[in-house]
Amino acid sequence: MFLSLPFILIAALFGVKGGNFIYKVCRVWSAIWYTSVGISHQEIYEVSHDKDKQYIFVANHLSYMDIPPIVLAVKQPVRALGKAEMVKMPVFGWVYKAAVIQVNRDNSAHRAKSVRALKAAIKHGISIFIFPEGYLNYLKQPLKSFYDGAFRIAIETQTNIKPVLMIDSLDRMHYGEVFTLTPGKNRVVFLDEISVQGLTMKDLEQLKNNVYAIMEEKLKQYINYNELFKRINA
Repeated sequence: MFLSLPFILIAALFGVKGGNFIYKVCRVWSAIWYTSVGISHQEIYEVSHDKDKQYIFVANHLSYMDIPPIVLAVKQPVRALGKAEMVKMPVFGWVYKAAVIQVNRDNSAHRAKSVRALKAAIKHGISIFIFPEGYLNYLKQPLKSFYDGAFRIAIETQTNIKPVLMIDSLDRMHYGEVFTLTPGKNRVVFLDEISVQGLTMKDLEQLKNNVYAIMEEKLKQYINYNELFKRINA
């Protein structure tokens, strides 16, 4: 991370192109770090994925280990939305600040600013990546309820949604402990895209519920939640 930091800080001065370069640097850093800690990144495509198309990627959120797969799996210009408080972390916070569109969900003005930044990224032909649950899911069910933001932006910009599943991240690092990192696979599943073409704001709730239902069903196919509950509560 220290080796990549100078490149990231310099690239942050160069607008959109600099932002794209930051993600390339982070991709290299993540690949090296995965190898050093014994984690295997794997991608599963349920349908063919067109990396030349622009998407709003939405994913479930179980662990902080959901973050590194973003730069490894999404091989196209992308900007992720992340919690503003993460910038307080030593060293990593500097990288995070340069790479992520930050949001403080408790501040309406900050949320509005984040939405503008996300729309600006889309306007420049860049995909965006959002965890619509907002915060970590502490596993009372496969998914927490979704915020409207990702789906509102999708409709307003007419950008199709691409659901993504993080299915091993909790096994790699428990949400309650930062020192529980374990080696093993960390798979990312890409589902079929969901079109928003022609949808209006009156379709917002239906779109959100449709994406939720698809992701919930697929998560149950990939994750045995009874076994997972037993492991995390052991």
